[in-house]
Amino acid sequence: MAASSRARVLDLYRAMLRESKQFSAYNYRTYAIRKIRDAFRENKNMKDPVEIQALVNKAKRDLEMIRRQLIIESTWWSRKRTEPRVCHCLLAS
Repeated sequence: MAASSRARVLDLYRAMLRESKQFSAYNYRTYAIRKIRDAFRENKNMKDPVEIQALVNKAKRDLEMIRRQLIIESTWWSRKRTEPRVCHCLLAS
């Protein structure tokens, strides 16, 4: 793998880990970090440039998915926190 290609892959790896660490839910956060590390370790000895490019493209799509999920999560949490709390026992009467 060329040095510039290696640097791009490492930047992508770091970006995916950095974004995944922003998940507020512990289970989502640890799952995402573990899957990212496992996937990159599994493919670290890849030599075929075509396969490397395909994996880089998949990782970029996955990074965008993580970012979208973080936006959804932050929107959901902000809505949940701003909704008025109503006691359900008062609604039953």
